[in-house]
This record gives sequence, C-alpha cells and structure tokens, in this order.
Amino acid sequence: MFYHNKKLQYFKPPEKPDAVYAMKIQELIGGTFGEMTVMMQYLFQGWNCRGPAKYRDMLLDVGTEEIGHIEMLATMIAHLLDKAPLKMQEESAKDAVVGAVMGGSSPRDVIMAAAMNPQHAIVSGLGATPSDSVGYPWNGRYIVSSGNLLADFRSNLHAESQGRLQAVRLYEMTDDPGVKDTLSFMIARDTMHQNLWLATIEDLESSGLETTPVPSSFPLELEKREFSYQFWNHSEGTESSEGRWAKGPSMDGKGEFEYVENPQPLGPEPQPPVPDPRLHGTSKMPLAQGDASSAPSLIDRIIGD
Repeated sequence: MFYHNKKLQYFKPPEKPDAVYAMKIQELIGGTFGEMTVMMQYLFQGWNCRGPAKYRDMLLDVGTEEIGHIEMLATMIAHLLDKAPLKMQEESAKDAVVGAVMGGSSPRDVIMAAAMNPQHAIVSGLGATPSDSVGYPWNGRYIVSSGNLLADFRSNLHAESQGRLQAVRLYEMTDDPGVKDTLSFMIARDTMHQNLWLATIEDLESSGLETTPVPSSFPLELEKREFSYQFWNHSEGTESSEGRWAKGPSMDGKGEFEYVENPQPLGPEPQPPVPDPRLHGTSKMPLAQGDASSAPSLIDRIIGD
C-alpha cells in the first residue's frame, strides 16, 4: 500500500520561466537514466526480491523516494513553462539565429536548440510528460530486474552514476537560483544512492549470498577456466598491458590475470549449412528446380528434428 504526502521532498521554484530549459529537464524524468527508470527499477527489484527482507525493504524505500523525485521535477517543469509562451521563445532566439548566420553556423540547429518542446503546449497543457528531452516516450525496457541481487545492485550503481552526471550537466546549464537549489538537493541524493549501492554490493558479498562472478551459483568447473582471466589485445599497440586488468590477482581472488598480446582464433572458418529450399535463400551451389509441395512443411521438419 502506498500513501502520498502532499508536500514535496524538497523544492525551490525557479525565479523566471524558461520553456527551453523545461524541455531539457525532461531528460531527468523520462530519459534512459531518468527518475522514472530508477523508480521502476528499484520497485520491481523489491517486489521480485526473494532474498533477505532487509534488501526488499531497502529497495522499496529507495524506489518510493524516486516517485517523489519525479513529482519535484514535474513541478519544476510546470513552473518553468508558466507564462512562457512560444512567442517568448521565438523572440529570445532571434539574436542567436542572426549570430549563427553571420558566424557560418546552421540556423536550423540554433532554432532547434532554442525551441520550446511543442508537446508541452499541445499535449500536456504546460506540464511534464513521461518522455525524454527530445520527446521519446519512457520505455520499460530501460529497467533491470533480474532476480540476482548482485547483478541488479551493479546496474543500480551504473544508473545512479549516469543520472548524477546528467543532473550535474543540467546544473551547469542554468543560472536560475531556484533551479540550481533544487538540482543541488537531487545531486546530493544521487551521491547517497551511489554510496548506497556500493554498500549493498559489499554487504551482499560479505554475507556470502552472492560473489563475483555473477551468478556465483554456476559451477566454475563448467567454464573453460584457462580463458577466465586472459585479457586479449584486439587492437594495435600494447598500452592496455599497463592496466590492473592485465596482471596480478583477479578481482574475484580466484585466478591470475594474463595478458595475451597476440590472441589467435581457436575455432575453424565457418561453413554455413546449405539453406533449406523452402526458405528460398541463396546457396553456394545452384539448387535444382522442382515442386516442393509434397515435402513436409518447414515447421513440421523443425518440430520433427
């Protein structure tokens, strides 16, 4: 059961409208690494968690917090769009367009960069949308919920790292004190969440429930261990040999890194089989023409095989 507190987690309104910046803020809502992604990712990981209760509780705590972040950003977009009609954006772009023409740049690029998202006016009535900064709808395929907590926690660390990076970049793109203040809070929470996922990875591994490599439940003897810790140099130069990954104990403590400067192919040249004539593909040799109507169907043949 979820309850909604009508007060925002944190918020300072912008001092002036800015429809162009509102379009940019959409990335923090519906982008690949936006708040909708981490919200759904943490909630589904929590709902699907079959491990110790502390992990489920923690995941649902953080996932629910992220719902509040979306509300903060949606409120910010509403303030940025208020009293910022398209005419205002057109006027603000005029000087930039003239400068682009005089400077040899593309006026079209300048216009697009200085344009309001028309969906904010046409679709959402000057409100936020579940989409990114170029209008692409948020997609459930962005989220990771595998049932393996170590794999998921690593994905969460990645998502928070990218999310904080984007929030910091947006912080640098505005001079509005209210926007900067609100983003400063969200950046701080991203700092906490990066540390959180590092702590959960350490906690999980120290408990012995899951270790590297993921999944640790798969018997190591079933993999070809002679290749498990080799770094293969697949480009010109050997600068990669200087990294931690090229020598010394492996990170899982179960092997030694080895640098292979000139890796060689271990398999034969592929020889694709002759295509089934009912697929009408092109073979190496001419196929005899004839009526294949009496032959079993391709589906029957596959099932029969």
